[in-house]
Amino acid sequence: MRVLIAGAGWLGSAVARALAARGDEVVAVRRSAGRLRELEGPGIAGLPLDLGEPGAPDRLPDADAVVACQSASGDGAGPYRRAYLDVNRALLRRYRGAGLRALVYTGSTGVFGQRDGGDVDEETPPAPAGPGAEVLVEAERVLLEAAGAGAPACVLRLSGIYGPGRAWPVERVRAGALGLGPGDGAWMNLCHLDDAVAAVLAALDRGRPGRVYHASDAHPPRRRELVAWVAERLGIPPPAAARAYDGADRRIRAERSRAELGLALAFPSFREGVESLLAGERG
Repeated sequence: MRVLIAGAGWLGSAVARALAARGDEVVAVRRSAGRLRELEGPGIAGLPLDLGEPGAPDRLPDADAVVACQSASGDGAGPYRRAYLDVNRALLRRYRGAGLRALVYTGSTGVFGQRDGGDVDEETPPAPAGPGAEVLVEAERVLLEAAGAGAPACVLRLSGIYGPGRAWPVERVRAGALGLGPGDGAWMNLCHLDDAVAAVLAALDRGRPGRVYHASDAHPPRRRELVAWVAERLGIPPPAAARAYDGADRRIRAERSRAELGLALAFPSFREGVESLLAGERG
């Protein structure tokens, strides 16, 4: 396939490399031309372009499939609307009637703002807890309505991605930014970069239009469990949290998505993923 990566950041670049490795032709779009040069190589052509600029989608080449994994340039409803609503609408307009096989939008499990500690799955109605999350829910609605009108679009919600180059579960415990204290019984939901990439490719190949999928590991931990385990592996006392945690508390379930997409996790829990990161640190 010829696949357009709309937003070749950390995740998009990893998806581009995986697609090229299996023989697909990739056009990677990113605002920064300099960062694109680091990505370009066999099977990957870079296109420096700000997809939020007027007329930018008209410069996009024909493609067989699109991965919409653009990111916002800042926090808040304004940057979110530009990245996730305006760009997705532009992509849908650009490729309407163009014979597209698939359009995978990499959304976020941040659409779930529940704080009751319960389980949420692909069928659970979103409960946005802030303006940014409300935009993410609206972006999903745009994609799903387009699918209802015939677009080959699906939504892949990603939990907190970590991996080489973004080892935040280790770094936040090491720095004391993630610690024990009030609220540390809340669930954490993670997905290793390799499993996130595998989920994107599976959604491109086997995803069904109009479906919502989750990319999240199989064993979400409580915050205290992750902190204690990572601290033990680092050989440091578990840090104390500077303030009480007061955010979302829900456990993301993704069993249906894995079964439907035929996915086997390389890192079923944070333990395997963090261990691989620490092994990389040790060289």
